[in-house]
Amino acid sequence: MSRIVKTVVATGATSGLGFEAVKQLLHQSQPYRFILGARDIKRSQAAYDEIKYDAGLHSISFLPLDLSDLSDVKSFAQQTLDRLEKDKIDVLFLNAGMAKGADGPGPHGSQWCEAYVVNHLSQHYLTHLLRNKLVESHSRVVVVSSGAVRNLRENDPATLVTDLKAGSKTDGFVVYRASKFVQLLGAHYWRRQFGSSCDVVAVSPGLIPNTGLGRNFKLDINMPDAKSVEEGASSLLRAFTRDDFPSDPEQIFLTSWGEWWPKDVYATTLDKELQGKWCLSKEEIEKEAGI
Repeated sequence: MSRIVKTVVATGATSGLGFEAVKQLLHQSQPYRFILGARDIKRSQAAYDEIKYDAGLHSISFLPLDLSDLSDVKSFAQQTLDRLEKDKIDVLFLNAGMAKGADGPGPHGSQWCEAYVVNHLSQHYLTHLLRNKLVESHSRVVVVSSGAVRNLRENDPATLVTDLKAGSKTDGFVVYRASKFVQLLGAHYWRRQFGSSCDVVAVSPGLIPNTGLGRNFKLDINMPDAKSVEEGASSLLRAFTRDDFPSDPEQIFLTSWGEWWPKDVYATTLDKELQGKWCLSKEEIEKEAGI
């Protein structure tokens, strides 16, 4: 008997951990259909063409997506919905991330630095745009987070406004930690918004030196607790299938070692007022971006 195809819509899956995660799924007997956002479709297609997988079992399609441009995000969402038609989304895999200091102007006139737009705002907006389909599908939303959320500057959310502003000249590592903190605010926001309609899981791949992010931060594979790209991708894929959710709905963070992090580790991100401040509505985002 043929198995039901699972559909995955993903950001950040054309290189690094995201690419490796999809690669591992392509070697499973479970059939998958992938819709992947890509800045460079030809390059992405060439990378996947090198993987030996059963094209009769799995399918991969690429749609143009530049996460620094919210208009591009809107176009990607509409093209995704058009391509899906009545089919559902099983997993929305929000994996894209970048490390970059807040030098110079924001992308496309944004008041915010590019790393914030890519790591949080654009993917939060994408979730808004796909919201009805996600609810209809009872999808799982997998947010690739980081242990860096514990290291917000001065452990004070008030620093976010300064550190994430375009032109603030904030160091790339500080911006990364701040943007991932806000991204986790977004995961909690969507967990509350979706209720029982969708599962929302934040997951950390662990300390992974051999990726673009790892090289930017000068991480080394000999560091304590460092993992390979293959191990990191496997950690992310646990979030696709784990169903042993804690009884407390706020406990949504899956660690790289496969445990549900206790809430006290990320307690500040549970502040609903803070979530509301940084998780704008679809209309607010479009108004600010002039879409």
